[in-house]
Amino acid sequence: MTIAEASRKYGLSADTLRYYERVGIIPPVPRTAGGIRDYDEASCGWIELMKCMRAAGVQIEALVKYVALYQRGDETLADRKALLVSQREQLAGRMAEMQASLERLDGKIWLYEQLIGGETAQQRAQEGQSQ
Repeated sequence: MTIAEASRKYGLSADTLRYYERVGIIPPVPRTAGGIRDYDEASCGWIELMKCMRAAGVQIEALVKYVALYQRGDETLADRKALLVSQREQLAGRMAEMQASLERLDGKIWLYEQLIGGETAQQRAQEGQSQ
């Protein structure tokens, strides 16, 4: 598939796809005899993986390292696993922080629902204390 087709399929600009390849987030994409990128199944798999990883907040540097390790072959299996485990731990930490934030927001929303339904002096005092 062409870069335009890959761009449409994955919702990434052609510039982003070229950038990913240039910095090493995806391995070099095969090219036609005329030098045009020809995204094959493997290239598309890399795009899907990297799009997922970026959405999870994985840093570019970690992704570049992962691809470089992959390209060195099976001798790097343990290193690749360790990198992914580390990224998973970081993601789990961010998710826990987000869950705590969500719970705090839910509490504030509940409080406002109570206030809107029939505000009392005691509820207003609780509002001031729970800032």
